[in-house]
Amino acid sequence: MVQEYIEIRGARENNLKDVSLKLPKRQIIIFTGVSGSGKSSIVFDTIANEAQRLLFENFSMFVRNFLPRYPQPDADAIENLSMAVLVDQKRLGGGSSSTVGTATDIAPLLRLLFSRLGKPYAGYANAFSFNDPQGMCLECNGLGRKIGIDLDALLDKTKSLNEGAVIAPGLAGWERDLYLRSGLFDNDKKLADYTAEELDLLLNSEPRKYKLAIGNQEMNATYEGLVYKFNRKFITRDIQTLSERTRRQVEPILKLGPCPLCKGGRLNQMALNCKINGYNIAELSAMEVDELLEVVQTLEDRAAAPILRTLTERLQHLIDIGLEYLSLDRPTDTLSGGESQRVKMVKHLNGSLVDVMYIFDEPSIGLHPRDVHRLNELLEKLRNKGNTVIVVEHDPDVIKRADYIVDMGPYAGSEGGQVVYEGSYTGLLEADTLTGNHLLHTRPLKEVFRQATGALPIVHATVNNLKDVSVNIPTGVLTVVTGVAGSGKSSLINEAFLRQHQEAVVIDQTSLSTSSRSNPATYTGIMDDVRKAFATANHADAGLFSFNSKGACPNCQGLGVIYTDLGFLEGVKLPCEVCGGKRFKDDVLAYTLNGKSIADVLNMTVRQALEFLKMKEVQLKLQALSDVGLDYLTLGQPVSTLSGGECQRIKLASELHKQGSIYVMDEPTTGLHLSDISRLLTIMNRLVDGGNTVIVIEHHLDVIRNADWIIDMGPEGGNKGGMVIFEGTPRELLGARHSLTSQYV
Repeated sequence: MVQEYIEIRGARENNLKDVSLKLPKRQIIIFTGVSGSGKSSIVFDTIANEAQRLLFENFSMFVRNFLPRYPQPDADAIENLSMAVLVDQKRLGGGSSSTVGTATDIAPLLRLLFSRLGKPYAGYANAFSFNDPQGMCLECNGLGRKIGIDLDALLDKTKSLNEGAVIAPGLAGWERDLYLRSGLFDNDKKLADYTAEELDLLLNSEPRKYKLAIGNQEMNATYEGLVYKFNRKFITRDIQTLSERTRRQVEPILKLGPCPLCKGGRLNQMALNCKINGYNIAELSAMEVDELLEVVQTLEDRAAAPILRTLTERLQHLIDIGLEYLSLDRPTDTLSGGESQRVKMVKHLNGSLVDVMYIFDEPSIGLHPRDVHRLNELLEKLRNKGNTVIVVEHDPDVIKRADYIVDMGPYAGSEGGQVVYEGSYTGLLEADTLTGNHLLHTRPLKEVFRQATGALPIVHATVNNLKDVSVNIPTGVLTVVTGVAGSGKSSLINEAFLRQHQEAVVIDQTSLSTSSRSNPATYTGIMDDVRKAFATANHADAGLFSFNSKGACPNCQGLGVIYTDLGFLEGVKLPCEVCGGKRFKDDVLAYTLNGKSIADVLNMTVRQALEFLKMKEVQLKLQALSDVGLDYLTLGQPVSTLSGGECQRIKLASELHKQGSIYVMDEPTTGLHLSDISRLLTIMNRLVDGGNTVIVIEHHLDVIRNADWIIDMGPEGGNKGGMVIFEGTPRELLGARHSLTSQYV
């Protein structure tokens, strides 16, 4: 069979310098190179964009009105493309109505199954959907949760009524006394000793009349349970009508809890009473995927055989990809970037289309070294079906499995944008490129470990899958938290630890502002100092030196470009003809600081700005950007054009000059090239040497080998995890045979 190629000639998107490539179709092609070298510019902004644009051109003009518009990439020619399926790292949003089940299209199959096999019959498939009025629980509108009252904040059960057991804030003293004087209770009996009936009467009783003794007289009074009274006074009323003082008193005792009617099942009683083999649909959706598959495999029904076959196949794909610990009812907005990407993959693995281009963006993110082989098997499965698989990746174990490698470089930003190597893996090892030189380079295990100066305790943590975990995080050292995906690392640190230590500085993977007006200078606060410097030097108003304020070019409002919407055709973005893309009014550009205009300063790279801007505050912030390896970025580059790794490092740089004492980093190696890992470790070590405590959630073995202290979670994911299975130094970890991480260090 003749080898066909995707041909690209003269690609110039972002920093690409007239790149031309011939990529072999129906193979695994991996793009490598430092962050900012142009990998995404060629894979996403050139190949994927053009494939999507060509596909959408097949639709009628009317349909194209409703589809996203893709710009024609800046290239001389792009030929021989197939349809593209993009699997990126954008987290799955979707709020409470989007779950793992809905995102993978497994939930509709389960609903269909219950509408055919469930007893007693409850209706068609949408009668089992919590997003449909026919299926949802009407008490909580299908959310499964409702605002309720924290009983511990109403009562002190260690006391009797006489001793002041009713502590409810927001109630006047005389209202609390009514419980004492109602004559319905033994006022000397401790609430902990109440029967269920007595407690129910105290809390939930609806209004009932009784005689209230006042002195020698009796008067008619109304008794109502404490929770009933609270609901009437504070919850069923619009909370905005309460006074500020009352609101402050009441809000802490309101908590989102399971809906009292559906118990969190989200469906109405008819749907919840319909069962298959003794399980209702909410119970099956709450099971972890591997347990659910076992239940599905026991079902036999010839009429439903096609549903069962497809259901089994999709659940098996979730297991193959290492997500057996998820449940179908897990909301998608609680998944990490890596989990989101793998959930998206599952949807495409069921496709039987061939000759498709599958495009992945660092699919190894969030995967423990143990699970990378599963990912490689999936990529190979897609290729063997006759598809072209294009992957942007830094992980050596994934790069090793490529049929063809394109290494971008030599460096980043304006010093990148060229192909520095293309060919086989063995050829890359011999190539004199940053990737080639670092592929086989692993850091040795640390020999000397810092001693802890104290401890930050996590006590009895039960968030998500944590099994009553108590553990000490040592202070004054570099602690790395490891474990397979789903083992409880994020629950332990991002939830349990941060709840107890809210002063920590958190550096995670959430994106920076996506505003086209945000750039490194504005995000890090450098811009404020630059504006002041220009204002002082020119005796002018600082607002003039902002393209979001008085200084903005009136024609483009400071955007530097003019957008023309052409309806169903691709909109056109042209440089503003008045300011020439400089974003400022002419008279503002006439003002200078040491011979440079404000537009000149925004066009400087971090490295150039370090030479030019000598203000102490600015130097600190610029140095931090340089330290995290971003000295090639220009100060005015829109944040929306940065890669995920670059965003995380800008965040890291903007936190570095703060005086924090605890730093929490969530997979900081995301998007980092092998050559940048040592730079990241230098920063971490500098923070620790400065007297700080640094806690890192990480899978990268070089970071694990460089820790002072390791907390390994596991042993597996989901309800088979949630325990601390090892605490100690990397050297001690080598002997911990029961730890999955130990086998790879």
